[in-house]
Amino acid sequence: MDGLRYFHDKLPLVSLLVLLPLTTTLSILANAAPFNLTTIPFDEGYNHLFGDGNLVRSPDGKGVRLLLDQYTGSGFISSSLYDHGFFSAKIKLPSDYTAGICVAFYTSNADVFEKSHDELDIEFLGNRERKPWRFQTNLYGNGSTNRGREERYRLWFDPTKDFHRYSILWTPNNIIFYVDEVPIREVVRKEAMGGDYPSKPMSLYATIWDASNWATDGGKAKVNYKFAPFVAEFKDLVLEGCPADPIEQFPFAEFCAEKLAYLTSQDYSTISHARRAAMRRFRQRYMYYSYCYDSLRYPVPMPECEIIPAEKARFKDTGRLKFGGSHKKQPKRRSRNQGAASDNQVDM
Repeated sequence: MDGLRYFHDKLPLVSLLVLLPLTTTLSILANAAPFNLTTIPFDEGYNHLFGDGNLVRSPDGKGVRLLLDQYTGSGFISSSLYDHGFFSAKIKLPSDYTAGICVAFYTSNADVFEKSHDELDIEFLGNRERKPWRFQTNLYGNGSTNRGREERYRLWFDPTKDFHRYSILWTPNNIIFYVDEVPIREVVRKEAMGGDYPSKPMSLYATIWDASNWATDGGKAKVNYKFAPFVAEFKDLVLEGCPADPIEQFPFAEFCAEKLAYLTSQDYSTISHARRAAMRRFRQRYMYYSYCYDSLRYPVPMPECEIIPAEKARFKDTGRLKFGGSHKKQPKRRSRNQGAASDNQVDM
């Protein structure tokens, strides 16, 4: 530690982080100078969504456990829709055999805008026993579900051993996905994106559900209910944004200007040089699929894609890593808001 302090005194933080092993770099950023966040009790900002009996509130009222069994999954939803915001929770994922399971933390307005919905996703994908969880991020705007913008990653820690914070920042100009205090993806709004950039008020959702048809090995590994119930835990919940009614005809930007100014003044709204360096290293080491490099799917990259030649060289024209990683073409997914026994299908 004395050696680390010596280098810290002699070098800027961004230079120091480049010299350290990646897992050390990410751990330092994840634990140092945490964001200044205000958490709220569950009942102050959220409602039970589905899965009678499978949502269990914590004794202190600050968190919940979501269960998946052979009868149903479960989930919760924010009490309001928000015109932009910062959405965050500490999450601990189920352990052991979790193949076929999807734990989702996402924003959406599909219940209001059925054919033109917006969405921002963090989806955790279970795995066979002794194999790690993977996760993906995605976004849709104005119903652009035929133009998925998926990226898939591994984590540098075991998400079943302890709680870690996962966050989504959404402003009119950019979207940032965080793991702890480490940014892992930024989408900067480009004019050419048009309606593909999420712009309508959204609710925050959290669900656990049976995604056997696509989540693990392209649907080859199914949920095994011998290991049920599967439990995902959520606590230290954060909802920062401007509550908005999408049916009302008032200008959101003007009405929510004060809240938006607050959001953009927070440290999570700006990626420092040190955090940007960590994000770049995370993506080099842990990202194993990117739509930006999937030239078979998108011969012309999406307008927001920043093509980095050194990074592109690591990927095949399928968007997958040349060595390691896995990404199968996904069949149509079952709704995250349905129980395990439901056969209803939706486009996500």
